[in-house]
Amino acid sequence: MYPTTITRKFIAVRSFMLLLVCTLQVNELVAEEYSFSQAFQQLVVNNDALAASHRNVDKAKYIQQATRHLDMPSINISASYVQLNEAVSITPSSLLDSMAEGSQLMSLLASTGSSLGISSHQLDTAFASQITDDSVVTSSLNILWPLYTGGRITAAQDIAKAQTLEAGLLLELERQSQFEKLAKVYFGVVLAQQVLQTRVEAQKNLQKHRDHAVKLEEQGQIAKVETLKAAASYDTAIVEVKKARRDLEMTQVALKRMLKQDQLPQPSDELFISPRLPLMESFIQDTLSHYPGLGVMDAKATQASGLIAVEKGKSYPEVFLFGNYQLYEEDTLASELNPDWLVGIGVKIPLLDRNGHSKKIRAARSTLMQIKHLKAQAVQDLSLLVEKTWRGAQMAQEEYTGLQSSLVLAKENVRLREKAFAQGLSTSLEVVDAELFLTSIKNRRSVAAYQYVVALAQLLTMSNNLDNFTEYQSMRENEIHYE
Repeated sequence: MYPTTITRKFIAVRSFMLLLVCTLQVNELVAEEYSFSQAFQQLVVNNDALAASHRNVDKAKYIQQATRHLDMPSINISASYVQLNEAVSITPSSLLDSMAEGSQLMSLLASTGSSLGISSHQLDTAFASQITDDSVVTSSLNILWPLYTGGRITAAQDIAKAQTLEAGLLLELERQSQFEKLAKVYFGVVLAQQVLQTRVEAQKNLQKHRDHAVKLEEQGQIAKVETLKAAASYDTAIVEVKKARRDLEMTQVALKRMLKQDQLPQPSDELFISPRLPLMESFIQDTLSHYPGLGVMDAKATQASGLIAVEKGKSYPEVFLFGNYQLYEEDTLASELNPDWLVGIGVKIPLLDRNGHSKKIRAARSTLMQIKHLKAQAVQDLSLLVEKTWRGAQMAQEEYTGLQSSLVLAKENVRLREKAFAQGLSTSLEVVDAELFLTSIKNRRSVAAYQYVVALAQLLTMSNNLDNFTEYQSMRENEIHYE
């Protein structure tokens, strides 16, 4: 019986889904390799702290752009609706009362009205003039153009520019901080891999030693206690391997989360030791010249100086142009009396202010002095930190080089102890001690190389020379790994 078309389609779909699942499972097990530079590029793209710093730079730029037109005129259209308690009107008697000789004219009109049989009230009512209705609607175009503000506009623009500079320097500080963190985590994975490799090798050697001890005991050449010592050392080595594997998994997870990857990233770079370090003075000079943190303090000092200028400017006169153009007004006597447009120049002179400008100026000056003192202290602290880090890198370099002879000795000691043990001239404990000594030397060299790489990354971070890290990798003496 042949399968139907629907059955064939179902089988094809199911096969495709099984193949897809298997592919995904295999991909989850395959780690993707990253060089350190590739890992840093990935970090720059995915890191939230750097993204937040970028948005802070954008915000500062927008604020700076908003201050560019502070010295330009502002133009507004205004409209108003006003409801009065009653319409505004004026009578002849009110008009004449406001005149210097109005009383005589009023008397003349009164006598004339009387001869005609018209009272003064009737005259006022008959000749009353309505100025405006009880509701008033107007619309106008207004312009205000500052000509001189005592330097406040320029100071505000300088402050905004300094804030943009500060935001950019803070972004660079965050970038350097992430570089240093990545160096610790990335090469921490490499260190954990080397420690695991060393532990696995020690486990294999101790397993061989245990098996050898068992055979010698069966032949009656060594006591049972020697075999027990060999077995106990082998079991301890298994525990150390498991611990090293857990440490490696933790560092890999940390790197995975740092790079925001679905798969465990696999470092392709090795630990390294450069043949020589530049002089400490060159690192100190570059740090004091290019460290972004010092630039942040300079930007804050510029802002404090701008605040002083702003507060001083509030005590100076303001000169401005102003104008008004009536766009709409009702057809009333009041609108006929108002001009259609006007322009003028105005001066505003502060005489007495309650905002305490002098105290604010003193506060801004205190802030400026505070920043100067903080920068001086930061220069001292940075110089000391660079010197400490440089000496730490040099010490790690010397330790790694100095342990070379110990590594040769440890390897030879293991070979001789194994040979002597086979001849009954050495104990199991001596063989185990030799193997553990070799393991400790290898791990100490790996740790020294790791400390060197981390110190180098910190030195390049403080001196703002991150791009030189790959140069130090390329001129390394050798990669740190053991046969």
